[in-house]
Amino acid sequence: MVTTEKQLKNRSMMAHLMRRAGFGATQKELDDLVKLDYDQVVDSLLNPGHSNHLSDELILRYHTEVHEQRVGPWAAKQWLYRMVTTDTPIVEKIALFWHGIFATGYAKTNQARALSVQIDMFRRFGLGKFDILLEELAKDPAMIIWLDNQDNHKGAINENFGREILELFSMGIGNYTEEDIQECSRAFTGWTLKNAEYMSVRAMKDSIWPYGRISWHYEYRENDHDSGQKTFLGETGNFNGDDIIGIISKQRAAADFISRHMYDFFVADEVPVPQWLYTPPRDPEAIQILSDTYLSKGHDITEMLRVLFKSDFFKNSPFERVRCPAEYVAGCLRTSNVINKPTMLMNDAVNVMEYMGQTLLNPPSVEGWHEGKEWINSGSIVERVNFSYDVWQNSGSPEVEDITDRMASFAALDATEVVDACLDFMGPLVFTEDTSRQAIIDHVSKGGNIEFGDKSSELRGRAEKRVSGILALIASSKEYQRG
Repeated sequence: MVTTEKQLKNRSMMAHLMRRAGFGATQKELDDLVKLDYDQVVDSLLNPGHSNHLSDELILRYHTEVHEQRVGPWAAKQWLYRMVTTDTPIVEKIALFWHGIFATGYAKTNQARALSVQIDMFRRFGLGKFDILLEELAKDPAMIIWLDNQDNHKGAINENFGREILELFSMGIGNYTEEDIQECSRAFTGWTLKNAEYMSVRAMKDSIWPYGRISWHYEYRENDHDSGQKTFLGETGNFNGDDIIGIISKQRAAADFISRHMYDFFVADEVPVPQWLYTPPRDPEAIQILSDTYLSKGHDITEMLRVLFKSDFFKNSPFERVRCPAEYVAGCLRTSNVINKPTMLMNDAVNVMEYMGQTLLNPPSVEGWHEGKEWINSGSIVERVNFSYDVWQNSGSPEVEDITDRMASFAALDATEVVDACLDFMGPLVFTEDTSRQAIIDHVSKGGNIEFGDKSSELRGRAEKRVSGILALIASSKEYQRG
């Protein structure tokens, strides 16, 4: 157990970092992290090596429907396994970040394989330069279908992608004109799908032999590209799509837009994006710092995150944002350490995310999800409470055993002592209303003191059961919903 205030503060900061840069950490992981310098840990997280996640081959043996990739939830299950078991959580976290901004969904693509390919693209490019990421997005088959760029032709433009790349993906309303949208759309003519008619048939093939559904491929058709002169954001030339992305990426408006998204996702809840034109940032100084980093570091997302995670505004933000369902579910599974092999629990986990309001790979619109407090309502909170009980009390969590062992240096603890110890392990977490803490203490005190006994004794087994119930109650609390 943590014994000094300094140790508790250090452990708390590492836990905060791992919740935001990933999906949380077990007590043993935190033991290793607190031995290191905080800045070194940040640098290590931002230089991810091999994922070492639970192998896809093993998952496919147990979940053949994942192999088939016919519907979104099956592909989402494979992604959730990776969130929970990866050694490089920042890679999955940044993929989730971009998925919320560059929202693309199964509802229109009807192609889970293409969405999995897009998520993998976010893994490969999401921590790099924003220019390169935008170009890869513009070439992504799922995005092309989602925003109809296969229907964007020389002499007959479709403005859907041209509008959204400016409004929702890079700059925000108020920083461009309708003429800019048209010129942008002209520049992206010819960015389309290869052999679309044949591939649309092949992509719908519902057989797992040998590959299941296959994805589309990007193709640039020069004869369908409008190569005429264009004027975009005050610059004139024979622009192609990559030229447009270069112009967008160097704008201060793009720097501010991405910085505010980053602050909202990694630091503290902002108002919904549609209100940004009328509502100033929650922390203008923080946005300025991130925006300046974006412009001075060549639009590099990793360098922005490095500055963010090492900043005082980040360090002072524990529990200042509501976890989205994917973060909450993955966090419960990861910190409880219950997933070390394929399990039917993952079927429930994917379903419960949908009940909480977030269907991965199928956002409600191109705008993505409204986050923050909008995740919490009377229905979703019930699902969160029930899921936390399934994970912490009913799944035989190895973390419950470990936390119980850490308290077992004492022969017995009364209700107040054991609840406070569990709050330290789960956060450390402080309830905003002491009535919540007292309610848990009153509940635990009905069973008397918790006696731990020897490692393999019946007393230890009963202690683990009671501790698991306390951890489940804490994970159900409104404070724990904030990451």
